[in-house]
Amino acid sequence: MISEAEILTALRQVIDPEIGKSIVDLGMVRNLKLDEQGKIAFTLALTVPTCPAREQMAANARQVLAALPDVKQVEIAFGMMTEEERKAVVAQIRTNLPRLNAFNKVERVIAVMSGKGGVGKSSLTALLAAEMSRRGQKVGILDADITGPSIPKLFGLPAGGLRGNAQGILPAITRGGVRVVSTNLLVREEDAAIIWRGPMISGTIQQFWSEVLWGRLDLLLVDLPPGTADAALSVAQNLPLNGVILVTSPQQLAALVVRKALHMLQELGIPVIGVVENFSYFVCPESGIKHEIFGASHAQEIAENAGVELLARLPIDPLITGAGDNGQIENVRLTELNGLAERLLQA
Repeated sequence: MISEAEILTALRQVIDPEIGKSIVDLGMVRNLKLDEQGKIAFTLALTVPTCPAREQMAANARQVLAALPDVKQVEIAFGMMTEEERKAVVAQIRTNLPRLNAFNKVERVIAVMSGKGGVGKSSLTALLAAEMSRRGQKVGILDADITGPSIPKLFGLPAGGLRGNAQGILPAITRGGVRVVSTNLLVREEDAAIIWRGPMISGTIQQFWSEVLWGRLDLLLVDLPPGTADAALSVAQNLPLNGVILVTSPQQLAALVVRKALHMLQELGIPVIGVVENFSYFVCPESGIKHEIFGASHAQEIAENAGVELLARLPIDPLITGAGDNGQIENVRLTELNGLAERLLQA
């Protein structure tokens, strides 16, 4: 008959995909029982009840346990960690953050995230960086969209623009003084494909944080790619995030995917500053009437579910598109961002 130790050894192969550690090491395996008929039963204690990976972890657990000798049946019930246990898990995964370069002093690190592609995260990041810079803040952008970077294009920064010395990597600087680091500043051609696997993506993000000579920054904005996979998890676990701005668009599909990102942040214990809805409406230049091109807004619902504010609803504006395409995003000023800018100044 197999032992409890053998069962736990097998279950250590099951990784929580949002946190990157085994369910055993995270203390998620509870009430483990094995009877003489070969039935294994245990409770999988989740950090949040809406954990999107619960079924995947349970399926993986059944698979590894079924491979053990004499195991006939696996029964898994779902439970919940206490608030104290959840906080302990979060503290456990955020205790070994990469050290910031000794030349740097970064006051606040804010990520811009959605989970959904095509909602305008990079545009919001660039517009917000330019607005904060105009308000006297020293601002940097860490472009964490490693394989699909667009920040340099928005600011008109040429490919191959990063340089370094013995102390570290020198960021590119925009006309408005925003410091930028991005993989598109490493390649010779801006349309060169970056075909990297997860470990290289995570390693590059850590390098951008710890080896770039940011200097003194009041605010570092992190532009995240879509999804809750390698890049997002690497930023969440390796950067001292002060909070996240969630970006959505009016479609119900976008709202659904943004909620997945919200659940990830809740599981990792990272605060959400607020919600911004992009492409909310188009103002007809002739009549001044607002048209909700992509349907009715769901941003207030998302914000209420997250327990945070709806910080802004941004319009569809061809002037923004044209400025971004021409590398002149810093020429755009949106009054709709004033509330978010003031919020970050007070944080």
